[in-house]
Formats: sequence, structure tokens, C-alpha cells
Amino acid sequence: MKTLSVFNNKGGVGKTTLTFHIGHVLAAMGHPTLFIDLDPQCNLTICGMDTESLHKIWEKEDAFVDDFESARKAASQTDFDNLIQEPRSIHFIVKPTEDGTGELERLPPPVKLANNLGLLPGRLTMHMFEDKISSRWSQVYSGDPQAIRTAAKIRHVAAEYAKQYGYEYVIFDTSPSLSMMNKIIISTTDGFLIPCMPDMFSLYGIRNIGKALQHWKREFETISRLLSDEKRKNFPETFVKFIGYTIYNAKRYANTNEWDLAQGSYGYAKQIPQTIQSYITPELRANISEATLAEPVGGTAIMHGHNTFPGMAQKYHVPIWDVPSAQREPEDVAGVAGQRQAYEATKANYTAFATDLISRMNSLT
Repeated sequence: MKTLSVFNNKGGVGKTTLTFHIGHVLAAMGHPTLFIDLDPQCNLTICGMDTESLHKIWEKEDAFVDDFESARKAASQTDFDNLIQEPRSIHFIVKPTEDGTGELERLPPPVKLANNLGLLPGRLTMHMFEDKISSRWSQVYSGDPQAIRTAAKIRHVAAEYAKQYGYEYVIFDTSPSLSMMNKIIISTTDGFLIPCMPDMFSLYGIRNIGKALQHWKREFETISRLLSDEKRKNFPETFVKFIGYTIYNAKRYANTNEWDLAQGSYGYAKQIPQTIQSYITPELRANISEATLAEPVGGTAIMHGHNTFPGMAQKYHVPIWDVPSAQREPEDVAGVAGQRQAYEATKANYTAFATDLISRMNSLT
């Protein structure tokens, strides 16, 4: 199992749409994949599920997210067993650790989005878990067991689900902030990918990420020196590695340059590799050659925008290439049918992207 974070400090770069399609295409290629939605805005969850189904999940677990121990005592064993036989949100799963009441004895099943693809839905209340990470973080340095369990919980959840369900990849969707929870998630992930728009904001986003990673790496190195060998096993042996960037959802201007971008956008896009070299330290990208890192993951396979296609994919909770075969509302039938080939052709583009992504993930030890 390998874990992947898709992250940029700049919002609006198509991170969640990209993440959603990465998971679907990996699953379609025969690689069992799990999404864990750790963004309190729950955009990835909304892409994959209809609101009513999500509401049913949240409603049944509301009392447990408010106070896990009290709700557990109030529920009969049969009721609790029934509760965890159904999919639960990621906040429900980590709540016993947050409250310090122990751990779940069994894992609730993930939501099945497609063959080989599962989801641990997000929840708006995940800020509560982040607050607990923040309050316990300083105690990690002294080896406090509860603090260590809290800091390592997300990665532990990923490992347990991968073991039980045979997932090859676990993909974390995060908020665009350099928050405490994102520090934990990204630092303990195997690899991270930066989606970019070809603009100034993405360049500064890469700068911010690079500076944060230097600081986070020093913190984890200090923790590693202070902890015993046994407690150190809660964290990965190596710090996260950078596997590349991709330019996503940019407007196509045919025959203008090798990337078919407007000249202004092209100028910013060509600065991305140098910005990465300048701000993401060599040890975080040593697993992949400089020549490979200079090129976007998948080349231009998914570089250009799909017009209204992503909106339709989100509306029907399927990847773009499956929209024509989805049960559609009457007003969409004719429009989608007329562009069926264009919708379905996107699968080949995402497959090309994923093939390069897998190659880069395989460089991780």
C-alpha cells in the first residue's frame, strides 16, 4: 500500500476533481484504491455521493461525534454493531482517539463508489480532530502515547483499511491550507502531487509548500531522535517524497507552443520546474530524476480543460467518461448523447496520466 496526498496551498486548481478522477482511473486499471476525505469542506465526498446518502451517514453518527463515550454507553451492543456494519465518516472513525476513549474494535466498511474504489466520507466537524492534534502535538516530543496515537491516527487508519480490503493506493484529499492536520497528513504520506494552474498563484503556492516542508521535516527529525524505537514505529521511516506536478484544467490555445497554452500562461507554466527546484529541497525529490520532475505528470494528457464535463461528472457522481452511461435527467440526455465520444475519450487521457503517476509512485521506498 502506498499513500498519496494531492495538495496545493492555492485553492481553485481543480485538486478535488483531479483526485476524484485519479482514484477512479486507478480502480479501472485494476488497482484497488481508497479515498479518505480529510477536507472539512467535504468536496470529494460530494463528488462521489448524493447529499441524501451522506446525510443518512452523518445523522446516525451525530451523537457519537458529539461525545463518543456517552453515545456508546447509551447504545445497545446490537445497535452499535449495526452502526459499524454500515459506512461511517472519517470523523466517526477517529473520534475515539480524539476523545481518548480507546479504539474501534472493528472498521466500518467504506462507501463503495465503483469496483476497486472505496471512500471514507468527510465530515464538516473534522476541525475538532485537528484541534485535538494541535493541543497534543507538543506532547509527541515527550513520547506521550495518546499524543502519538492522535498524530499517527490517519496513517494508521489508511494502513488498517488497506490490510483488510486489499487497497494498493490510499489517496488523501485535504484542504488547501498549511494547517496542523495537513502537516501531519502530508508529512506522513508516501508521496505528494501538486496540481497547478499556469499562473502566479500556483508558483507562490509551491514556494509556501516548500518552506513548510522544510520546517515540518525538521520537526519530524527531532521527534524521531527523541522517541524510542518502539514509539518511532508509529511514523514512516522516511519523510514524504515529492512525485511531481501537473497543470490541470488550463484553457487550450492550439499551436501556440508545445503545451498549447496562451503565451502568458505558458510563461508561468515553464517557471514551475525551476520553482520546484528552488523551494522543494533535493532530498524530498531525490527519488525521481530532475528531467522527469521537469515534466508534468502525464505530460499534456489532462492539462487542458474539459469545458462543462467536470460539472456533469459531479452532478451524477461518476467520472467524466461514465457520464454518458449514467442515469441522466431529461434536460441532459440530448446534450450528453451528442458528445458521447468526447466524454468517453477522456478515460484514455486519465489512463495515460495514471500510468505516469504509478511509475513515479513506484520510485518510493
